[in-house]
Amino acid sequence: MSCKSKVAPSVDFDHSCSDSVEYLTLNFGPFETVHRWRRLPPCDEFVGARRSKHTVVAYRDAIYVFGGDNGKNMLNDLLRFDVKDCSWCRAFTTGTPPAPRYHHSAVVYGSSMFVFGGYTGDIYSNSNLKNKNDLFEYKFATGQWTEWKVEGRLVARSAHGATVYNDKLWIFAGYDGNARLNDMWTISLQDREQAYWEEIEQSGEIPPSCCNFPVAVCQDKMFVFSGQSGAKITNNLFQFEFKGHIWTRIPTEHLLRGSPPPPQRRYGHTMVAFDRHLYVFGGAADNTLPNELHCYDVDSQTWEVIQPSTDSEMPSGRLFHAAAVIHDAMYIFGGTVDNNVRSGEMYRFQFSCYPKCTLHEDYGKLWENRQFCDVEFILGEREEKVLGHIAIVTARCKWLRKKILQARDRQKQKSKLECNEESEESGSGSQKDSSGRSSRGPPLLEVSIREADAQPFEVLMQFLYTDKIQYPRRGHVQDVLLIMDVYKLALSFKLSRLEQLCVQYIEASVDLQNVLSVCENANKLQLDQLKEHCLNFVVKESHFNQVIMTKEFEHLSTPLIVEIVRRKQQPPPRVYSDQPVDIGTSLVQDMKACLEGAGHEFCDIILLLDGHPRPAHKAILAARSSYFEAMFRSFMPEDGQVNISIGEMVPSTQAFESMLRYIYYGDVNMPPEDSLYLFAAPYYYGFSNNRLQAYCKQNLEMNVTVENVLQILEAADKTQALDMKKHCLHIIVHQFTKVSKLPNLRSLSQLLLLDIIDSLASHISDKQCTEMSSDI
Repeated sequence: MSCKSKVAPSVDFDHSCSDSVEYLTLNFGPFETVHRWRRLPPCDEFVGARRSKHTVVAYRDAIYVFGGDNGKNMLNDLLRFDVKDCSWCRAFTTGTPPAPRYHHSAVVYGSSMFVFGGYTGDIYSNSNLKNKNDLFEYKFATGQWTEWKVEGRLVARSAHGATVYNDKLWIFAGYDGNARLNDMWTISLQDREQAYWEEIEQSGEIPPSCCNFPVAVCQDKMFVFSGQSGAKITNNLFQFEFKGHIWTRIPTEHLLRGSPPPPQRRYGHTMVAFDRHLYVFGGAADNTLPNELHCYDVDSQTWEVIQPSTDSEMPSGRLFHAAAVIHDAMYIFGGTVDNNVRSGEMYRFQFSCYPKCTLHEDYGKLWENRQFCDVEFILGEREEKVLGHIAIVTARCKWLRKKILQARDRQKQKSKLECNEESEESGSGSQKDSSGRSSRGPPLLEVSIREADAQPFEVLMQFLYTDKIQYPRRGHVQDVLLIMDVYKLALSFKLSRLEQLCVQYIEASVDLQNVLSVCENANKLQLDQLKEHCLNFVVKESHFNQVIMTKEFEHLSTPLIVEIVRRKQQPPPRVYSDQPVDIGTSLVQDMKACLEGAGHEFCDIILLLDGHPRPAHKAILAARSSYFEAMFRSFMPEDGQVNISIGEMVPSTQAFESMLRYIYYGDVNMPPEDSLYLFAAPYYYGFSNNRLQAYCKQNLEMNVTVENVLQILEAADKTQALDMKKHCLHIIVHQFTKVSKLPNLRSLSQLLLLDIIDSLASHISDKQCTEMSSDI
């Protein structure tokens, strides 16, 4: 669906409008295919040279290109590309521009562009080459160039990162002509007279000194990805907190095998932010010029390679190009392509801007709030208690499902015995409810698990609800030991996905300070794979001397010391396995199976659609819908049955199943006629955001065809979607020869057939009607 879908304009809820459920306004218009690359007119040589190592910025509906080199000379011209007209021109300028340069930076603040630093000189004669630390302002309204004379000891540099945040220009790292840097400086752009350079004291996991990398700001954080870092070049992604000046390396250990990995390490690439995503394109990656577009989701911390639409005009791989975002599209210009050729091409990439999937968050909140719990796990020798939800636990873990079924059978037997005892005592004349808890609902099901302690079990439960666990904090060995206990449980409960996650987290967290503690704990818990990893870590040439000189080594058990010494003297041969690793099933896969029948015996609510029953699970409905949450919390129907409607309208059975798929596992694929029924569902049922509504809208915009127009017409009439009904009638009128042969035309209501005849009469002359009637 992602490749062929159209951009759905954002759809906002209007909670103040009572008619918003009854009348749908879809605002049809021109649509751009999502994830489509388009080649735009290139820059003509008489306007400006082909180039690389330049900058581009976006201002209103135009792209501004400054500087760079054409392979022979450095440049300082300013070009303008109008994205509406797709036309190039030289931007109007007055005053003294910056000297010709490349590997500089450019940002937009207010109605001005600011150009900082870069490399200047004559590259043809190789003379007067030097880095700069000057700062220029270009005013878009007047075309005036002005140099800011600023105090401060900022080292001149090129190939650095620059961005604007909180009225300040931030400069990070780069190359000073002798060495790569990783310092950070900032300057206020509000008042030129008061401006001065200030060095920022950074903390946390500061990226290594680097150059030729991009930066992007997303969700009030600055991100840096890869770049030239000498021998330490990596494909790490770092984030910088502006408020605390703290760096954090974004972990990738939660990405299971089979998941899309991060992009290869590279330099000379671009990275832009849009919505909650970072998009990385191009660069030089280990002597190749890849042209895949990588996307990083800041919320879920996952990477994916964007599959371009089938009608895309793909740019070739390149480095030292530049990119900017206007509205909901990315524009890429120039760069160095194969054989060191400079490019003058401009490409446009259409983003998708659908609201994020909140499935994992919604189930995570259900776990945190512990509302509507129906099972109580009694854990370990201390008999500590942890609450949960049968529907989700049984859907995700077969081992726990078996335990719950056994406990339920015991509870039924116990209840049966109690009922028999009460029957015998009924002669006394006292009448009371058999459970004694009717006002509070059924009692919690008690499930005893002696082999699990509460803390690791709660981490395991968090995984069942969210597919995630918290990454161990750096330097906190107790976090690592806790994950080892979770790993032990995952092995016992046969949760392959959690097993892999724990192993990756633990192996990535092992360092010189904790390796012996982790090794000893792995030996104690009989976790052979982790023990092997620790032993191999210890005997590495660069680690061994440091580890054996620690106090922890002195207190290590004798058998482990012997094992380490023997391994150092005679390392075992490496064993390579080409066996595929079982990464288990995901939350989405398990909840899909639950809805399709695997969870049927744990249903505890009946949804009535036009009198027809559909069993479901209260906890799942409440987690995903504030409507159901309020109902089950405040006025749960005594008979356990809920009538389903969307406002005054009852959806079709097919549309209702589409809504259940969205509720249970976030699926948004559905026939277009279902989209009409469900367009108002997010508003009525109180979903976390309008993701379903946005997909319904784009589904209607792109998928009305001659083959399904009559079904959509019926749905539009029933839901009072007047503009969609008008759109369908328009298609029917203009394609009537084909529509008239559809078998379901005869099954339309009399009123709809009259609407079609009325539309035909309005659009077709008497003569055409006569000709058409002879065709029918």
